[in-house]
Amino acid sequence: MEEWNGEDAKRRRGQTGKSIKAALLAGVFGLAWASGAHAETAAPPAEPSDTIDSLVIVAKRNDAAKTQMRAANAIAVLSAEDLEHTAVHNVAEALGMMPSVNVMNTGSSFFGGIDGASRGEGMFVSIRGLNAEFNVNMINGVTVAQGMPYSRQVQLSLLPPSGLHTIVLNKTSTADMDGDAIGGTVDFRTPSAFDYREDFSGSITASGRVESRARDYGDQGLGGGLSAELARKFGPEQSFGVYASAFYDKRNFANSEMAGVMAAQNDGGWSYLVRNAAGVSYPGLDPEKNVTQTGVNFGVSNGYTERWGGNFTLNWRPDATLEAYLRGSYAYAKTQQNSTLSQFVSTSKSYKEAVAGSGRYALSVDQISTRVWYETNPEEADLATLQAGLDKTLGAWTLSPQVFFSEGNNDRPNHIEASVRINQSDKYNNGSNRPLGGLSIGYADNLPYPLFTSTIYDDLNNANTALLARRAGQLTEQYSGQQKYGFKFDAKRVFEGGALQWVKLGGKYVDSHRRVTNRDWTNDHFANLIGQGGLTWQSLGIATSYYDAVFPGKYTWRAPKVNQDKLLEYFYKYKTAASFDTCGSNEVNNYNCNTQKGDEAVASVYAVADYQFGDVEVSPGIRYEHTKIDNLYWAIPTTSTGQQTGAWATSSTEYNEVLPSVFVTWRPSDAAVYRGSVWTSYTRPAFIQLAGGERRSISDDGSVSITRGNPDLKPIKAINFDLSGEWSNTKGGYAMIGGFYKRLSDYMYDNGSSSVNTDTYAEGKTTISQPNNGGDGDVYGVELQLRQKFSDLPGLLSGLGAGFNVTRQWTSVDLGDGVDNRIQNAPDWLANAQLFYQKGGFSFDVMYRYTGAYVAGYDVLDQPGEWDNLWVRPMRRVDLHVGYAFDNGFKLDLSVSNLLKNYSYWSHIGKNSLALSDVVDSGRTTLLTLKKSF
Repeated sequence: MEEWNGEDAKRRRGQTGKSIKAALLAGVFGLAWASGAHAETAAPPAEPSDTIDSLVIVAKRNDAAKTQMRAANAIAVLSAEDLEHTAVHNVAEALGMMPSVNVMNTGSSFFGGIDGASRGEGMFVSIRGLNAEFNVNMINGVTVAQGMPYSRQVQLSLLPPSGLHTIVLNKTSTADMDGDAIGGTVDFRTPSAFDYREDFSGSITASGRVESRARDYGDQGLGGGLSAELARKFGPEQSFGVYASAFYDKRNFANSEMAGVMAAQNDGGWSYLVRNAAGVSYPGLDPEKNVTQTGVNFGVSNGYTERWGGNFTLNWRPDATLEAYLRGSYAYAKTQQNSTLSQFVSTSKSYKEAVAGSGRYALSVDQISTRVWYETNPEEADLATLQAGLDKTLGAWTLSPQVFFSEGNNDRPNHIEASVRINQSDKYNNGSNRPLGGLSIGYADNLPYPLFTSTIYDDLNNANTALLARRAGQLTEQYSGQQKYGFKFDAKRVFEGGALQWVKLGGKYVDSHRRVTNRDWTNDHFANLIGQGGLTWQSLGIATSYYDAVFPGKYTWRAPKVNQDKLLEYFYKYKTAASFDTCGSNEVNNYNCNTQKGDEAVASVYAVADYQFGDVEVSPGIRYEHTKIDNLYWAIPTTSTGQQTGAWATSSTEYNEVLPSVFVTWRPSDAAVYRGSVWTSYTRPAFIQLAGGERRSISDDGSVSITRGNPDLKPIKAINFDLSGEWSNTKGGYAMIGGFYKRLSDYMYDNGSSSVNTDTYAEGKTTISQPNNGGDGDVYGVELQLRQKFSDLPGLLSGLGAGFNVTRQWTSVDLGDGVDNRIQNAPDWLANAQLFYQKGGFSFDVMYRYTGAYVAGYDVLDQPGEWDNLWVRPMRRVDLHVGYAFDNGFKLDLSVSNLLKNYSYWSHIGKNSLALSDVVDSGRTTLLTLKKSF
């Protein structure tokens, strides 16, 4: 498919009021400047900035730099070529190639911790030190619905890079953009028929992929996909255009996991080596150096992700003054994830005083429960957008009305879990733990290794027959979604003959509806249901075979292969009314206790002006946003006689934010641009924090204890400062250096379904516990981006080039306890380096990515001090791409992601300790694509 290259296609500046030069030239970032910079000093003054809120499509990576130079505000751009030269799983991972973007393999809720990370793919991104809920995500300029159950994040792993042509990251927000973006605004863009030179063109792409870690387990690990796109212009003077694309892909995975943090949090699988009589780390010893794993989980997470969807754009351009459009997008992803964890659980620990009277008590792990725990993490997610609008020029005015709709869902339809264990006790079994004594864990290469007895090893190695079956399943259904719709109107007036270039006014109204529900059923023990002791997964037909190694290359005992269909069959066979236990035994409460509905309406108006003083452009603006949130949730009272039937309760929250901004741009030539800006923004708290379900306990003396959300939470606010300079040279080079600072107030972090910074206060006989805002915070950062093509080298070497970007960030925030912490998911360092070659039809890329250490969670063990935060280790990855474009329209690409098979995730408790860790090994991904353009 022939990409639009801008020849004879420069759009009229007054046509939409939101234009950018269509002729995106081939200048790119540089490392060598001397000869090029000299040539540029004589260049004429640059024209005023082009705003890129119009849907500019960037085909070539060389054009991306030119787009960044011409933009009115600080942006970063990924071109269609950038996206084609990767083996990433989704657009979240693609965004990691941009400065100041951190890609997270896990999130909150059922995506949290190692459960999400063991899928082995990026899911969310933080931008400029701010977590995913501080960003605005758009498709073709439409703010997408947020389907996640307990946050305002958008799960970007839903979108494959094959369905998009350009990604634009706005690092700053002007007054005509949504105000609730403290981190950044990401716009995923699809083309129109007018973005192609030919009247009719198209392409078909087929791909195949291999996941190396799945093959280590004996699985095939194969996957692939098919996509197609068509563009056609027709009608009188080719005034109509239609573009449509569709994609399908499937990925089969099997990844290794070592879950020490999970064991520490859920099964008490940690301890201090030496503690005092009060049970805390012995005074004088560094707690991080004084902890050890006492129990740990090892396993395999296997399954598949299947995605399909498409995009379309209809355009009508009857003359130079009018363009009407209808755009839509849809993406659907179904994931089946099954995790089988071999568990070494410390069920009995004792502490003996080393020397009488010393007060130093040393750890001994006296008993171990050998277990296998199986859980699924299914997901059905979709994201849709639809918009219709026009741009009409009437003299000096351009009017742009638009209506839009978006819907997003993130459902967990049938999560099921079950286990076997050596100490199963019920009406027919009376199991016991295995004796041990002393320490239970040793370490090698920073990984924990259980100190097995032969009996314990045999239990785990023969789990299908050696361990007793526990319950006939526990099933959870969770559904979460949001619908968002509204309209906006922009009006731009162009002036001539003075400093004032244009004025832009507009308004926007968005109404959204959110629903989250979670219900749970737990069956009785197998032995009680069947009336027989000694039942195992083997005898029940739930697991009759094994993986040869639970974690190939590290941990060698076998792990069961569970038959999920058989487990579900047993669950539904033995499910009764008594199984329903979401919040207890009251059926009405069980249906409603974890249900929340929220309506949010946001009305905004703005005004922005643009002044030109020679080479200097000044754009002051102001935006006002009014938010009204109405929540409905379930409130359960509890008396001395027990839990009572609850009732629906409501809460309401309003925000009124005035957001001034000023942007200054100096363009001494077409080869240089300097920007400075001060702008304000905010982020509304998560719905679960505003109105989580209420629990009310009433004692006999009339005292009342209430746990609930807090509708009086303040929005998180930010004052943002940004400075940058960008340069290009005539030798195919580009450079950018920038700095940013954000002053935060009333900070809140992502804590899943748990309340943030819980505070308890009393009003008479009533005690209320609810989340509260934290304090102030600071984010500082420096960005450097360079790219140079060495076109002066002789012969074939002239196709060589290199580029890199580096971001250094410093973050500090008061979570609400007066102590400064690093901000969540904000690495200190981020870097990308690339060596590329492009000559004729041949292309070659070697890409390196580095992500520094960052804090993912706070106080995860609930210990005194700040030492027990959850950290993620620095991650390194090398990717490779080789491609060739043939003269007949075929293009063949081979891409390898994580070439050196580095671990994809390693979290640990304590900044300087790896004793309590979660580790995921997802291996290498190889992707082969064949594309035919016509």
